[in-house]
Amino acid sequence: MIRFRVPILILFAILAGASAYYSTQLKFSFDFEQFFPEGDEDLEFFRDFIENFEADDNFMLVALVREEGVFDSTFLNEVHGFTLEAREIPFVEESQSLTKFNYPLKTPFLITNIPVIHRNDPARYAADRERVLGDERFVHNFINDDATTLMVYLKTTSSMSLADSEQHMDSLAALVATYDFSEVHYMGRPYFQRELVDMQKREITFSAIVSGILVSLIMFLLFRRPWGIIVSVVSIGLGLLLFLGFLGAAGRELNAISALYPVLMIIVGTSDVIHIMSKYIDELKAGASREDAIRTSIREIGMATLLTSLTTAIGFATLLTSKIIPIRDFGINAAIGVIIAYVTVLCFTTAALSFFRTEQIIKLGRGQAFWEKLMEKTYQFTLNRSRAITVGTFIIAVLCAWGISRITTNYNIINNMPSGAPITADFNFFEKELSGFRPLEFAVFTQGDYKATDYPVLQEMDKLETYLHKFPYIQAIGSVTAIYKSLNQMHANNRADAYHLPETEGEYRRYRRMADQVPNLQLNVLVNETQDKARITSRIFDIGADTIKAFGQRTDQWILNNIDQDIIKVKRTGTGLIIDKNAEYIRYSLLTGLCMAILIVSLLMALLFRNGRMLFISIAPNLIPLLLAGALLGYLGIELEAGVSIVFAVIFGIAVDDSIHFLSKFKLARMRGLPVEEAIHLTFQETGKAIVLTSIILFFGFMVMLFSSHPPSVTIGLLISLTLLSAVASDLLLLPLLIRWLIKD
Repeated sequence: MIRFRVPILILFAILAGASAYYSTQLKFSFDFEQFFPEGDEDLEFFRDFIENFEADDNFMLVALVREEGVFDSTFLNEVHGFTLEAREIPFVEESQSLTKFNYPLKTPFLITNIPVIHRNDPARYAADRERVLGDERFVHNFINDDATTLMVYLKTTSSMSLADSEQHMDSLAALVATYDFSEVHYMGRPYFQRELVDMQKREITFSAIVSGILVSLIMFLLFRRPWGIIVSVVSIGLGLLLFLGFLGAAGRELNAISALYPVLMIIVGTSDVIHIMSKYIDELKAGASREDAIRTSIREIGMATLLTSLTTAIGFATLLTSKIIPIRDFGINAAIGVIIAYVTVLCFTTAALSFFRTEQIIKLGRGQAFWEKLMEKTYQFTLNRSRAITVGTFIIAVLCAWGISRITTNYNIINNMPSGAPITADFNFFEKELSGFRPLEFAVFTQGDYKATDYPVLQEMDKLETYLHKFPYIQAIGSVTAIYKSLNQMHANNRADAYHLPETEGEYRRYRRMADQVPNLQLNVLVNETQDKARITSRIFDIGADTIKAFGQRTDQWILNNIDQDIIKVKRTGTGLIIDKNAEYIRYSLLTGLCMAILIVSLLMALLFRNGRMLFISIAPNLIPLLLAGALLGYLGIELEAGVSIVFAVIFGIAVDDSIHFLSKFKLARMRGLPVEEAIHLTFQETGKAIVLTSIILFFGFMVMLFSSHPPSVTIGLLISLTLLSAVASDLLLLPLLIRWLIKD
C-alpha cells in the first residue's frame, strides 16, 4: 500500500478537481407529480382524465388584502388593472377576478351583462357587497367571507418546468411591485416549485456546513493533533465532494429529501474513518511498522467496513421497492454514496495515514484510560446483570409494540412546508380565508345515450354538488350545471335564491338554446368533446390524508346509494387523491423493503460467520432500534408519510454496522483460539471505543437536522438520533448476552 500511496493521492486530487466542477452542475427539482405512486390504477385514471380536460393544478392564485374592506374605488380599480396586466405575464393563459365578472341580464331584445361590482359607482357598493357575499360562486373563490380580500386567478400553462416557474414568479413579483397593495399572498404550482427548490438548496448548504463544523470539532477533541484532524476531516470532506460530483456528472436531480445527503455522507465517512484510524493507531502502539499497521488495518477493519458499507447500502437500496420516485432516487443515490465513502476511506485515508507516526496523529493521555475504564465497566455490567438486561429488553419491546399500534398516516401538506417561510404563511392564509390549495375532482361518465349537458345528467350532478356543499371543508365547487343555474337566476332578476337548476325540462331546453348566446363559457374544461365525460371540480382544506380518505369512502358510498347509476357513474380523482394514496403504499413498501434488507443482510452474515446462531445474534439486536423508531412515531403523534418512511432504511442500514464490527472482532479473537468469554472481553476493549465514538458522532450528526426549516427533516433527524443511541446500547448489552447463550466453547 505504501508503495502506491503517492499515485493514489494524485488520483484522488484529480477526482476532487473534476468533482468540484460537476458539483456546480447539480440539478434541483420539485414537482407534485414526483410523489405520485407509479403503477397505481388511480394514477393511470387521473392521467387519462387530464388528457380529456386539463390538469387541476395549472394555476396561480394571488390574494390582495385591504383590511378596511375591498369595496373601495381606488383598490378595486388597482385590482382590475392588475388582473388585465397579469395576462401578459409569461406562461399565463388567462386571468380572472371579481372585477371582471358580469351577471347575465335578459332584456326584451337581447341578453346583456351587468357588472358584479360597479367599480366606479360607490353608491352601489353596499348592494354589490350584499349580493356578492350571498353568491356561492364567489365567496371563498374570489372573495373571503368578510370582504377584506380579493383573489386574482391566473390560469397557467401545463407542466411548467423549474425555469418556467422562476421566470413566471419573477415577472409576477415585478408586476405586483408596480401597485400599492398593502398585503399580497401567493399560491400555486409555480410558487411551490420555486420556493421549495430554494429551500432544498438552503438545506443542503446548511446541513453540509454545520455537519462539517461538528465533525471537525469532534475530530479535534478525539485526536488533538493537527495531522490527525486534517487527515480525518479531508477524508470525510473528499467523500462528500466525490459524491456530489457523481450526482452532478450523472445528471441526478435533487429533490425534497436531498438535504439528508451531506449529513449521511459526512456521518458514514466519519464512522469508517474512526474505525480505520483507531485500528491503525492501536497497531502502531503495539509496535508494528507503519506498513504492517496499514496492512493489518485494511485486512481486519477494511473487511468489516466493507460489510458495514454493503449492509448500509442494502438498507438504502430497499427503498427501491417504493412506488414513489423521490424515495427510490434517494435510496439508490444514498447506496452509491456509501460505497463512494468506503472506497475513499479505504484508499485515500490509508494512503495518507501511512505518512504519519502515532504521536503525529493522536495525543495519548487520560482520554485513552477513560475509554478503557468505560468499556471494562460495560463488559462487567453485561456479565453481572444479564437478567436485568433481558427483562428490560422485554419491557421495551412491549412498549414499542403499543406505540407502533398508534401510528397514523393522517399527514397534512402544511407539515411538509418550511417553518417560518413566506410560502407557509401564504398556504395558511388561503386555508383560512379562501378555498385552500388541495384539488378534489370528480369524473362523471354518462351512461347509454345520455350526453353531459342532458337535463337528467345535470340533475344527478347537482345532487352530488348539493351533498358536497354540506361539508364546510369543501369549497370552490363547480361544473357545467353552473351555466344553467346562472341562466335560471338571470330569469329571476338575478335573485340569489334563484341560483339552481331550472325546475322543468322545458325551461332547461329554453335555457340551453340561450346558452350559446352567453360568451366565454369555457365548456371544454368542464365537458369533453364527445360529451360523454364531465368533471365536477372543487378544493378541499388540508384536513389530513386519512380524514380525506374517510370522507372519500363515505362519499363513494353515498354516490352508490343516491346517484342513478343508469344515468351517470362518478369516480373521485385529482392530484390530492393520488398523493394521498402514498399512505396506502408506505406501509407495504416499508415492510417489504425491511424484510428484503433483513434477508440480504442475513445472507451476508451467513457467508461471513458460517454459523446459523451467529446469524440470529447479528440480526436480533438491530430489530430494537426499528421497533423504537416505530414506537416514537406513535407516541409523538408523528404521521408516517413518504419522507419519514426513509427513517427505517437509514436506521437499519447504519445500526447493523456496529453489530458487524463487534462480531467481526469477536470472530477474529475466536480464530486466535481464545475462549468465548475472553473473546467478548477483548472485543469490548478493542472495538467498544470505536463503536461508542461513531454512535456519538452519528447522534450529534443527525441532531444537526433539528435546526432545519423543513419539518420532515427535523422529524428524521430526531428519530434517527434517538434510535441510533438505542442501537449502540443494544449492541453493547444484548450482543454479549446472545453470544454467551448461543455460542459455547
